[in-house]
Amino acid sequence: MKKMLITGSMAMITLAGVAHGQNSVTFYGLIDAGLTYTNNQIAGTGSGHSNWEMTSGAVQYSRWGLRGTEDLGAGLKVIFTLENGFNLNNGQYSSSNRIFNRQAYVGLSSREYGALTLGRQTDSMVDFVAPLSLTGTEFGGTHFAHPLDNDNLNDSFQINNSVKYMSPDFGGLRAGALYGFSNQAGEFKNNRAYSFGMSYVWGALNFGIGYLGLSSSARTPAELNTNGAVTDTTGASLQGALAPTGVPLGVLASSQKTFGAGVNYTFGPAVAGFVYSHTKLTQFFQTGLSGTFQNFEGNIRYALTPAIELSGAYTYSRAGGNGGGGLPHWNQLSAMADYRFSRRTDVYIQSAWQRSSPSGTSPLGVAWINGVTAPSSTSNQIEATVGLRHRF
Repeated sequence: MKKMLITGSMAMITLAGVAHGQNSVTFYGLIDAGLTYTNNQIAGTGSGHSNWEMTSGAVQYSRWGLRGTEDLGAGLKVIFTLENGFNLNNGQYSSSNRIFNRQAYVGLSSREYGALTLGRQTDSMVDFVAPLSLTGTEFGGTHFAHPLDNDNLNDSFQINNSVKYMSPDFGGLRAGALYGFSNQAGEFKNNRAYSFGMSYVWGALNFGIGYLGLSSSARTPAELNTNGAVTDTTGASLQGALAPTGVPLGVLASSQKTFGAGVNYTFGPAVAGFVYSHTKLTQFFQTGLSGTFQNFEGNIRYALTPAIELSGAYTYSRAGGNGGGGLPHWNQLSAMADYRFSRRTDVYIQSAWQRSSPSGTSPLGVAWINGVTAPSSTSNQIEATVGLRHRF
C-alpha cells in the first residue's frame, strides 16, 4: 500500500512538471514615482502659481499585470495579458471601474501565421509609431507627449471590444490591424475604432507607420456610447481641457483620423529619430467645427556609459481648423538623464519647457505640458521631475 502511494505521488509530481513545462504565467509590473516642480499653474480663478507635487508615472504609467501562454503544439499557443494601471500616490486605479484598465485580451499565436487576439488592446499608432518617439518610450514618456497627446503616442487610451492581428516577422517586416466594435444594436459606427500599421527594421534603420480612425454620434459626454470602442483613458492627456477627464477627444467628434510615421537610425551608442503625426477631427461635439493637429518631433538618445543614458527631443505642433483665428502652435524642448542601478531599477531627472503661441484665455491658448496637474496661466510652462523607477 505504501509502495502504491509513493508511486502515485511520484506520478502526480511528474505530471505537474510536464504541465508546468507546457504552460507559463508571468507576474510583472513597473512602478514610477517622482517629485515634480511646475511653474505658472492655474489655481482656481487666480493667477498662476508654482507647484511641487508627488507624481506617479511621470515617464511611464505605473502598472502590474499577468501574462501567460499555453503550448498547443505545432508552433501554436494560447496567449493572454491582463494589465492594470494604477496611481502610486493613492493606490487607486488609473481609470474608474476597470481592474485591467490598460490591457485585457486572449488569443492564439503562431510562429508561422502571427497572432489573433480579442479584448481591450493598444492601437497601431502605439504599436508601430510610438516606439520611434520619445513620448512612447522609457526615454521620455508622459511629459514628452505632444499637446494633449492628440495622436495617442503616449498610449492615453486603449480600444475596447477589439479584434487584433499581428503578423510574424518577415525579415524585419511586421504588420498589424485592429477593429474595435461599437457593441450597439443599430449603431454600428457609434463609437467604433479601426487601426492598422507596419514597421520595418533594416540594419541600423527602423521605420514605422500607423493609422487610427474613431467615429461617434455623441453630442455631449452624457450621450457617449459607454459600451463602445473608446470610453476612458488611463493617462491624463486631456485633463478636462476640451473634454471631461477620462473622455478622449476623438469620441466627441463625428470622426477622428490620425496618421503617423517615424524613423530611427542607430549609429554607435546613439539613436536619432524623427516622427510626424497628423490628427483630423470632424464635427467636434457634432457641430460644424472641425480641426487638425500636426506634430513634428526630432529626438536623440545617447548611451554615455552602460549605466547612463541621455535623451532629448524638440517638438513643433500646430492646430488648424474652421473654429476662427487665433489657433495656436506649440514649441516644446524636453530632456532626460537616466542612471541604472541594475537591469530593473533606475533613477532619472527630466525637464520639459513648452511655449504656446498665440496666447489666450482658452485651454488651447496657454501652455500645458502633458501629465501636469493644471495648465499655465501664461503662454510658457516648465516642469522638472526627479524620479525612481522599478520593474519586476
